Amino acid sequence: MNKTGFIFDLDGVIVDTAKYHYLAWKNLAEELGFEFTKEQNELFKGVSRKRCLEILLDIGNVTASKQDFDRWMIEKNEDYLKYIEKMDESEILPEVPRVLKFLKQKQVPIALGSASKNARPILEKVKLLSYFDTIVDGNNVTKAKPNPEVFLIAARELEVKPENCVVFEDAVAGIQAANNAKMKSIGIGDAKILTKAKHNFNDFTEISSNFLESLISE
Repeated sequence: MNKTGFIFDLDGVIVDTAKYHYLAWKNLAEELGFEFTKEQNELFKGVSRKRCLEILLDIGNVTASKQDFDRWMIEKNEDYLKYIEKMDESEILPEVPRVLKFLKQKQVPIALGSASKNARPILEKVKLLSYFDTIVDGNNVTKAKPNPEVFLIAARELEVKPENCVVFEDAVAGIQAANNAKMKSIGIGDAKILTKAKHNFNDFTEISSNFLESLISE
């Protein structure tokens, strides 16, 4: 049987750090003199920090010098890091540890594939780092999702063929990236938004051990 690899996105799949990103961007927008709404924040899902800032400045109709742009990128990240500094296991999304434990018991290779540059410290804070055989994050990739680079690197590091990988994602760009890598995409979130996912669940409470078993044995 071909080995199956499992790849998890971080924000919105394992932990809900999206709210902290939103607060940090909202703070920056207020500092620059405009409002940034939760609806607008949907545009930021699965997008790199640089691209997020470009979108934010566009929303506020703000022009920035290279110096300002770089300074605001750092400022937003420092603000975000203050929020995640306080994170603990209570931030883990429902049933994620059960799924990770099940896969670990089955000796399935597990990777993290995230745009976040803070993935490792976050996993340490919530005490889940030990479940992952490899971490591929914003420090390892140059191309943002929907480019499949992050997932292809993860597959290579797990020594699993891309077509034998299963990806859990909550963002449209992430589902596209998984599909572009010829991997099996599983959407975590609203099926009406994640229309291109092969399977869809609102969260991990809906994912049974039998379903996981079926993914391993396919």
